[in-house]
Amino acid sequence: MFENLSDKLQRVFKNLRGEGKLTEANVQDALKEIRLALLEADVNFKVVKQLIENIRTKALGQEVLTAFSPTEQVVKIVKDELIRILGSTESKLRFANTPPSVYMIVGLQGSGKTTSTGKLANWLAKNGHRPQLVSVDVYRPAAREQLRVVAGQIGAPIYVGEPGEARPLELAKAAKREAVQTGRDVVLVDTAGRLHIDEELMVELEQLKKELQPTEILFVADAMTGQDAVKSAEAFHNRLGVTGVILTKMDGDARGGAALSIRQVTGRPLKFVGVGEKPDQFELFYPDRVVSRILGMGDVLSLIEKVEETIDKKDALEMQEKILENEFTLEDFLKQLRSLKKLGSLESLLGMLPNVGPFKELQGAQIDPKEMGRVESIISSMTAKERKNHEIINGSRRRRIARGSGCSVQEVNQLLKQYREARKMMRAMTGGLKKGGLKRKQKGAKGRGGRAPIAYDPQGFPGFFGR
Repeated sequence: MFENLSDKLQRVFKNLRGEGKLTEANVQDALKEIRLALLEADVNFKVVKQLIENIRTKALGQEVLTAFSPTEQVVKIVKDELIRILGSTESKLRFANTPPSVYMIVGLQGSGKTTSTGKLANWLAKNGHRPQLVSVDVYRPAAREQLRVVAGQIGAPIYVGEPGEARPLELAKAAKREAVQTGRDVVLVDTAGRLHIDEELMVELEQLKKELQPTEILFVADAMTGQDAVKSAEAFHNRLGVTGVILTKMDGDARGGAALSIRQVTGRPLKFVGVGEKPDQFELFYPDRVVSRILGMGDVLSLIEKVEETIDKKDALEMQEKILENEFTLEDFLKQLRSLKKLGSLESLLGMLPNVGPFKELQGAQIDPKEMGRVESIISSMTAKERKNHEIINGSRRRRIARGSGCSVQEVNQLLKQYREARKMMRAMTGGLKKGGLKRKQKGAKGRGGRAPIAYDPQGFPGFFGR
């Protein structure tokens, strides 16, 4: 989402590298470019004005550190100010002292409200809570059915109501009663939306708020709508007192202005972002991590968490042992490929890497998702013996594998060549470790009560794509 803004800001910083010190002239030039980049990214003009003024004051004031180069000084100031307008830290959900906590999910029709309700329920369940869903959109039967389908996908209970419960308030209160009886600690109320803000909708939501006394009122905004999302969030907050914002479609090609404006304009924090269509593509919003990505510094912490959630540590250790013993087979390669696919698209993973050093050339790489499928198909067409020992794959076997996978013999040859080169690279990378050294190090660390140091760390890329 922030690709264009990131590119423009990095060009500004690059232009400062030739300067010996910060002067009013080169600061003004840099601020002009930063202002233009932010406005082109659809950031609210009032936010841009305040941000530029704060950067100017700090860049020309006493806060400039002589230990930094001009570029480092400006980068630090811009980073600090962007974090400030997004919120210094992540904003956590609040919970009622006496369960169940009621969360009202509000927003305009088509913003991703129902999908976000399901994603939030899935996130809560993964974090030890017992959510229950209910849709009070009695005006569009398809909306209630959509939430029922979403609930089924994530295995969450949903209150569908009794025949006599036809009004939103009746449904919500009955769902809350059932949550108490069944031991559910959070009730997610998916409210009705409109294509525009109208008085009837707001009165209904105000009544729900009065009767339910929700712990959180979360406004769902579509990042693709830019400043319209900010205006809608402000209008809902003025009437309902929104406690937080969920921004959807953060994986799209929107310019990112809504994300950078919404907190400053409404005073309400961004709590979650939707980064895909699947139920688990839903993340806490970390201001400092987003700013790091905008400035080309990557988001390694999010990558670490994603890997740790997805990759089994036991499997990772076993894979590391195989690499150290030079026993990494095509079967292992296939397992690692499937593990990598669970992490999401390669483009999103590369976007979390810093845009510096050895990672710089990876940024913007065009990766065809069909390529991974082709590799998986070729290896799947091999027999168990062929996967275990690639040396036995002769010409006739290659032709059979090609026919079975729907690929050419040349593509099979190319894969085998890449696999052999990867084995050589792994052998070179682990050549400094003596046979059995890994186990001895682990044993020694455990004996001292510490964490076993391992050549493969779940905080890095998994297995084949790791260190």
